[in-house]
Amino acid sequence: MSEVTELPIEQSKYDLLIATARDETPAVTIVAHPCDETSLRGALEAAQMGLIAPVLVGPEAKIRSVAAEHGLDLGRCEIVDAPHSHAAAAKAVAMIREGRGELLMKGSLHTDELMKEVAASATGLRTDRRISHVFIMDVPGHSETLFITDAAINIFPDLEAKRDIVQNAIDLWVTIGLGEPRVAILSAVETVTTKIPSTIEAAALCKMAERGQITGGLLDGPLAFDNAIDPEAARIKGITSPVAGRAQILVVPDLEAGNMLAKNLTFLSHADAAGIVLGVRVPIVLTSRADSVRTRLASCAVAALYAARRRTSQVAAV
Repeated sequence: MSEVTELPIEQSKYDLLIATARDETPAVTIVAHPCDETSLRGALEAAQMGLIAPVLVGPEAKIRSVAAEHGLDLGRCEIVDAPHSHAAAAKAVAMIREGRGELLMKGSLHTDELMKEVAASATGLRTDRRISHVFIMDVPGHSETLFITDAAINIFPDLEAKRDIVQNAIDLWVTIGLGEPRVAILSAVETVTTKIPSTIEAAALCKMAERGQITGGLLDGPLAFDNAIDPEAARIKGITSPVAGRAQILVVPDLEAGNMLAKNLTFLSHADAAGIVLGVRVPIVLTSRADSVRTRLASCAVAALYAARRRTSQVAAV
């Protein structure tokens, strides 16, 4: 009888990120309105993994009731009472402004409700950057982590907004220790044509990188999706660049294209899609109720790692 050789199991890209983040000091994380099992469990499990130190903001009686109903141990978690979701969002943002947390995490409230408080001009968390979202994708069969941006915040970003979207993603990639990223500016085709405005913006973004207006990454575009991630597709099209066929950050033309791309990968390729919001004072862990436990942990891990590395660089600069 012949022996069956077992193939080695590929270690998840998320597992590597989570393991790296666990080596850092847990980031104090303000969790806005964790009032259902999924959001409360996600925060508590991230705390048990040593990724975050959560501060729960919301109706205290409701939080304790959910914990008791689902057998969740609140341990020594601080709970800041707020009567409802809107008050919880406002209080969570205020606590970040006061320096009481390094991360903000969405609980069981609508994204729009939290982001309205985050984006408020007088009391929010805006910086001089445009706010943007990054999906951190773990795609089975693909050797590297993929970033997709922006598929959740900016609907039809103009060129200036795209510059910030690209820079936010590059800064995240570099800060969490993944090296210098290869950035593909996506469109439907790889040639510049006035018939498709996103090809012109892609070319402009690449020129901005050449002029130092975007830093830290290698840019190429326009690139179609196939010749951005598949070396053979890039070879057939005769595209020679450090990015073509090997892209790590995929910058989409608009939210519609990005959302469809991310969900295609999620539901057809069974990819996991963690996500965080950048361009504000602190990273925001923006999870969905449909997210798996591992995806929630990965979102926390990336945000916590980003916060820890920024903390270290700030201390070094003093």
